[in-house]
Amino acid sequence: MQRTSFSDQHCSVARTLDIIGEWWTLMILRDLFYGVNRFEALLEQLGISRKVLTSRLKRLTEENILRKVPYQQNPLRYEYRLTRRGLDLIPVLLAIMGWGDRWLTDKGAVPVEFVHKDCGEVITPKVVCNHCGGTLTAGNLRPLPGPGAAADEIESMRTSSINPELFSEE
Repeated sequence: MQRTSFSDQHCSVARTLDIIGEWWTLMILRDLFYGVNRFEALLEQLGISRKVLTSRLKRLTEENILRKVPYQQNPLRYEYRLTRRGLDLIPVLLAIMGWGDRWLTDKGAVPVEFVHKDCGEVITPKVVCNHCGGTLTAGNLRPLPGPGAAADEIESMRTSSINPELFSEE
């Protein structure tokens, strides 16, 4: 089944999802980040079909998120490596992991932990302001039109704000 393309939408979230929004793609990126970078190893690790894996790797390579690097000459075989563009997706994976650890994992049973090499501590992913370092939450953010906003988006965003009172607690 062919899915709808978001590539022509005027939204960074939609355009990003057009490339990485399919669930196998995120699992492939996760495994590449963990160091599984050869086709057969990805196939075995993920339990994905050969056709789907081939398709996803091709798209990620075309989008310059991965690059193919030969590791064997006879027969010619490649491994996949994250490019700078691909490595910039690591915070996305950490955010998804952090949400899953918080809401879908038994307390104290987190499946994977990451250690921050600079300080040696196990991390809990969080998104912070690049200016003051404060944690970003639904309650302290307000969307504004950016330089690339379409004219009709500007007016609707002027009165828009994320109101945490609109959301219910569990």
